[in-house]
Amino acid sequence: MLNAKNYRITKENLACHEWIGLQAEVVESSDKSRIGLQGKIVDETKNLVVIETRKGEKKLPKMEVKLMVNVGAEKVLLDCSKLGQRPEDRIKYFGGKKDARMQ
Repeated sequence: MLNAKNYRITKENLACHEWIGLQAEVVESSDKSRIGLQGKIVDETKNLVVIETRKGEKKLPKMEVKLMVNVGAEKVLLDCSKLGQRPEDRIKYFGGKKDARMQ
């Protein structure tokens, strides 16, 4: 869990929060060369998550990856294929609901 004044990200509400700045690792992908990529999420669109790795920015199609994201001391699995909305739409849609797409 990440805690700040009036701002709390937990594994239950991660879908309705901003992902930029979170550390992530690709744990599953249809392209096996992406598995193990680690870095900080620096951008997100409807169809892509951009991770800054040691070797530069990598654009990952949401439909093809599952990410393990660090939320404070917790690790949360994001099935990005089920979260294929624009960030602003995803935040409005989930709006604090508990989401079965994260474990």
